[in-house]
Amino acid sequence: MNYKELYEQWLNDPIIDEATKAELRKIAGDEKEIEDRFYRELEFGTGGLRGVIGAGTNRLNIYTIRKATQGLANYILQSDAYKPEMGVAIAHDCRRMSPEFSTEAALVLNANGIKTYTFESLRPTPLLSFAVRHLGCVAGIVVTASHNPPEYNGYKVYWSDGGQCPYPRDEAIIAEVQKVTFANVKTMPQSEAAAKGLFNVASSDVDDEFIKNVKAQCLNPEIIPDSDIKIVFTPLHGAGNEGVQRALREAGFKNVFVVKEQEQPDGNFPTVSYPNPEDKAAFECALKLAREKDADLIVATDPDCDRVGIAVKEGGDYQLLTGNMTGVILTEYMASQMQAKGKLPANGAIISTIVSTDMTREIAKAYGLAYMEVLTGFKYIGEKIKEFEKSNSHTYILGFEESYGYLAGTYARDKDAVVASLLICEAAAYYRKQGLSLYDALQALYKKYDLYRETIESITLKGVDGLNDIKKIMSTLRKHPPKSLGGSTVKEIRDYKNRLIINVPNGAVTPSTLPVSDVLYYATEDGSWACVRPSGTEPKIKLYFGAKLPSGSTTDNAIAKLSDMNKDLKEIVEKALA
Repeated sequence: MNYKELYEQWLNDPIIDEATKAELRKIAGDEKEIEDRFYRELEFGTGGLRGVIGAGTNRLNIYTIRKATQGLANYILQSDAYKPEMGVAIAHDCRRMSPEFSTEAALVLNANGIKTYTFESLRPTPLLSFAVRHLGCVAGIVVTASHNPPEYNGYKVYWSDGGQCPYPRDEAIIAEVQKVTFANVKTMPQSEAAAKGLFNVASSDVDDEFIKNVKAQCLNPEIIPDSDIKIVFTPLHGAGNEGVQRALREAGFKNVFVVKEQEQPDGNFPTVSYPNPEDKAAFECALKLAREKDADLIVATDPDCDRVGIAVKEGGDYQLLTGNMTGVILTEYMASQMQAKGKLPANGAIISTIVSTDMTREIAKAYGLAYMEVLTGFKYIGEKIKEFEKSNSHTYILGFEESYGYLAGTYARDKDAVVASLLICEAAAYYRKQGLSLYDALQALYKKYDLYRETIESITLKGVDGLNDIKKIMSTLRKHPPKSLGGSTVKEIRDYKNRLIINVPNGAVTPSTLPVSDVLYYATEDGSWACVRPSGTEPKIKLYFGAKLPSGSTTDNAIAKLSDMNKDLKEIVEKALA
């Protein structure tokens, strides 16, 4: 069926409600809009669903949510892991339609005889990860589009270990979702589901235990009550407000100032165009308050509170730190303090992703810790934690990814901006006691190790044409890889789609041990690197760059190096699009 026929089918299908049909009638005659809404079904990928809210098969709405959940229900009922007493925990963030999508998902599961635990209001994504484990659930769902623009929402699936589903479980769930048609989705009234004990609301005990586990990750809790550091916090209208404030308050921080304009949940994100703590513009309100209060530190969490960005006072104003910068500060702080207290395990491990800074590897080496790389996506870090628990091979210390996601502790299996916020503030209090700011601590790391700098560029390519352009770019790069980047020869190419690692000088090929993913990675002779991957959640292709320069090099040197690397790679990308 082509997109026009699907459009007409939705207009005439008795299953589709009148409000949805009215929305579709408004686009009658707009061929491009109809095509974009119906040229495909919104893909249920390895991380679940994410898309623009609206009517159509290529949009997020109650029908696409129900269809995905029916596929999940079918998979659960076939799973050996499922027992009738087990349920599914479901949380949601602040976005438009998040509460409604959360309820719709629960009622589909209930209609299939699977009990659910929802929450009375929005909750951070990491709390859902914790709740799955705490409540003994078979699976979990979070309705969120993370830091995407306001028009988006999404749906992520977790398994019984509290982590997002890795291969091959992810593909098995996708296969079940693909079998479902809108006509064979089951649902039921909420009143009936509640009367049968299928629709449940989780108690506050889940929140209490979550915060208890978060606070347990502190390494120097005794210094916090006496610290005079001033902290400005903003949840950017999202789910982090109560959890982060509670964790900081109960840990003993006294001078915490919340950005009032952004404190309350609002899926329209009225004060920011892009609710992402990676974006400097998202800090505008927080910076204003920080200057008024002469704050030492700004902490900003994203809408579902799994990512955190910070700005630190430096030279009379504030310096925003990248996710990599925060990650290495946390790695050094945790490793050094555990070592000082005699708590650093001999088999300790730090985990990060292939597109995160290589500086973490050097820090891990300095403290005798194992360093492991995984593909982009925190589910792979969660998978490693599970592997450690089964084999007792390593003790997990910290995992992070450059996109501002961190997790200390194993109570959750997804990145947690609540614990990250607490540990960042604790580290700030600790270094303050040594007469240093977090910025000073970072500069000390660049002297102790080499200078590492990273950057990322996203190229947005929307719609059918954009999808084809992304494929064209990846194909061109495989046929015509860069020979050098930023003046340094490419010595190794890693093609994760074909699971190949190519030694360029001698042509030797070895297999990659990481899962299949449409990612290309280039390592250069001077220790720098670049990576290209299509985004799994947005219509973008992402170019990552990492530069390594000798200790004593300047920031300007690093910026110039990164710019040259970007220029070299972009030449191939632009030729592909010509």
